[in-house]
Amino acid sequence: MCFKNSVFGCCLMLIAFACWFNAESGEAFGTFGFDVHHRYSDTVKEYLNLDGLPEKGTVDYYTVMAHRDHLLNGRRLAASVKPVLTFYSSVGNETYYISNLAYLHYAYLSVGTPSLEFFVALDTSKDLFWLPCDCTTCARNFYRISGKKMELAIYSPSNSTTSKPLPCNSTKCGPTRGCSTMFNACSYEISYGATSSTGILVDDVLHLGTNVTPQDVVDVPVTFGCGQNLTGNFLNGAGINGVFGLGMDNISIPSVLANKGLVANSFSLCFGSSTVGRIEFGDKGSPVQKKTPFNLQQSKPTYNITVKQIAVDNNVTDLVFAANFDSSVSYSFFADPAYSFIVNNFNSRITEKPYHFPGENSLNYCYYLGRVEMHIVWVLSNPRLTTSLDMLHPVKYTG
Repeated sequence: MCFKNSVFGCCLMLIAFACWFNAESGEAFGTFGFDVHHRYSDTVKEYLNLDGLPEKGTVDYYTVMAHRDHLLNGRRLAASVKPVLTFYSSVGNETYYISNLAYLHYAYLSVGTPSLEFFVALDTSKDLFWLPCDCTTCARNFYRISGKKMELAIYSPSNSTTSKPLPCNSTKCGPTRGCSTMFNACSYEISYGATSSTGILVDDVLHLGTNVTPQDVVDVPVTFGCGQNLTGNFLNGAGINGVFGLGMDNISIPSVLANKGLVANSFSLCFGSSTVGRIEFGDKGSPVQKKTPFNLQQSKPTYNITVKQIAVDNNVTDLVFAANFDSSVSYSFFADPAYSFIVNNFNSRITEKPYHFPGENSLNYCYYLGRVEMHIVWVLSNPRLTTSLDMLHPVKYTG
């Protein structure tokens, strides 16, 4: 177990619940039944021979249905009525915690025509979704801890019949982005220190699906980055097959789906203890689920929350500070006085022998682990979030 200087490693378990209601037919003496079909269903189209109706599974299909219900009911669809969408891929709705790719969470998704699958990192700190694109130094595969080799695709606009560059005069380009004269397209740049992705923006189709098995496909036109030049960890350490931005800007996919009226303006990202989780767009959770408000800044809104209290075992402090939920880093960063309160109280309760990494000065609180369990409780604006530091398996270091 280690504490890094101004860094506290922890695992957050987010749990969301969803309910599905299924209508089942019943039989009884003296009763009768009948089928109810939506006006745009395949059955109605067949009997009425209607032309010009939206094709099932398209964005127009779901948009028209949502608009019709809005007119008839005098309100928007309730959250329970709107569909919940997720990635359409060969593995369905699953996310993966990959330790040898910077301990981040990843998911498979498919884009383009014909469709290609990509293994993207999920990042709540960024808005843009980008993929490696027509690049020669990009990673083509990686090895899991088990030794299994995983092949990685490279996106190419010329290989997708639905792809086209985003013009520089597009409103989605915006004043903060540049223009590539070579491609006559809006350009972008995303950087994390010495790690960066640069290229142009393109429009293409993202293949989503309903959260059932088998999935119904929903093709959504989106704008994303065609990463032609990658540096740093994007070459071999993290996000090597693209990054899926989950931020609040209008260009992020959750915002695009909500603005099109396809789903509610929300999503859930759940991390499972077995390294497998799930992601759902439009999931609003349970009606009895507690909520913590975000501290929104109009210029650059982020998933920023207020922590009102910290407890290390029975030692409680009413420290108040703001923090961002960021899935792009595997550690939690705290400044003083919160950092000192956590590590000092934790260190005072540890009886295990300290361990010092050779040549490493930033890992100040490392131990040979014994059978110890400790709880740190964070009190947010409303619910309590408990992080359990469970040290049940001794660790032996050899020099």
